[in-house]
This record gives sequence, structure tokens and C-alpha cells, in this order.
Amino acid sequence: MTVTDMQLQDVLVQYQVLWEDWMPKDATIALAYEEQYIYYAPKHYDIRIQIGTQPAETSIAYQTITKKQKVAQLIEDQETKTSYYGVGYPITIQERDAALVVVLPPSYAKHQSPTLKFVTGRLEDEWMPVAVSTIAYFESYNKKNWFYIEGQQYQVSLTMKELSERLPEEFIRIHRSFIVNIHNISKISRDITSNLVIVTRDGTHLPVSQSYVADLRKALEF
Repeated sequence: MTVTDMQLQDVLVQYQVLWEDWMPKDATIALAYEEQYIYYAPKHYDIRIQIGTQPAETSIAYQTITKKQKVAQLIEDQETKTSYYGVGYPITIQERDAALVVVLPPSYAKHQSPTLKFVTGRLEDEWMPVAVSTIAYFESYNKKNWFYIEGQQYQVSLTMKELSERLPEEFIRIHRSFIVNIHNISKISRDITSNLVIVTRDGTHLPVSQSYVADLRKALEF
């Protein structure tokens, strides 16, 4: 059973109230119905959906339709090296199951998980609970995650995805491998290739990935 342009317009009008109530203007919207995407309006986060294609089994649209319930996930896009927060809402079109998918900045995930106040860091054979407000930045390398306080490095068991979801708003993802405490930023400069670089209060230089420049500019309003 296909959806005509007129029926699709009726669906969009039906859920317009939901969109206007809380959805930011730069949110990406997709509709999935009858094992295919029937509508896609990319904005700030383009997840490259093509109308007429079938949702992958790992997609939010597929899970929403299959489970018949709201699905929310922080997605790490390995191809573009960016992350985004996706929410799928179960709806019906012509009395059949469908999914309304909303794609938002990763910061929206912070409102869905308990905010971290402390993390436990490991230094050799000792474990120390540390207030996140004292942490300068988090780094991922060699398949392990670390945080830094006054130049001292501690290993942390949480993944970068979990940290992105649960750290307070003063922490911002600037790179696939770095999350920085805004209060620890001394200045923002450019390297020899004109890419943005964060300079921390102790003089450490942290690269800003092009994929996260827009998020950084929005957070710091520059």
C-alpha cells in the first residue's frame, strides 16, 4: 500500500503540532512506512537517507517500527566521524505501523541520562573518585579512555559515547578523541592549516575536528 503526496501531506500536518512544540528548526526529519523511507528533510545533521530505501535493521526507524515504542539513541557515525542524537516515535499511517525519526545534536542526549558528578579514575593499582568539575579534558587513544587533572593522567572505564551522554553541559565534544571542559579553555586559535585548536589552561593543544566546529561555535557563541 503506497502513500500518495496528498496522504503524506496529511500526515505531516497531523504531527506538525509535535514539531512546533519542542523541535528545533535545525532538526532533521524522516518518515518510514511499509519497509521504506517515504519522507526525508535534512537540516544540520544529514544522515544520508534516500526516499524509497529500506531502513537497516540497526536503524532507529526499523527498531521503532519493530518494537512499536519510542527509541532514542546517541549514534556514532563512523563514516562522517560525527555523532548525533536520534529519536524514533511510533505512529500509524493508513492504520499501519510507521516511524517518525528526529535527528538532533548530541547534546540532547544529556537530558535523557543521569548527569555525572563523579567519575572513578585508575592510576596504576589505585582507583580514585573524582569530581568531574575538576577534570580538564577526556581523551581516547590506544582503545582506552583517559581524563586529565593538573597534568596527571587517569584511566576511566566509561566510553566516549557514555561520557558524551552523561557529562554536564560545560563539557563539549570537539573531536572523536577529545571532550573538553569549557572552563579549562584558555583560548581558541588556528593551526598552520587554519583548523581550530583548543588551548587549555596548562598549554595543551587539542585539535577541533571539522565535524564538531559547528557544535563548538554554537556552544561558545563565536
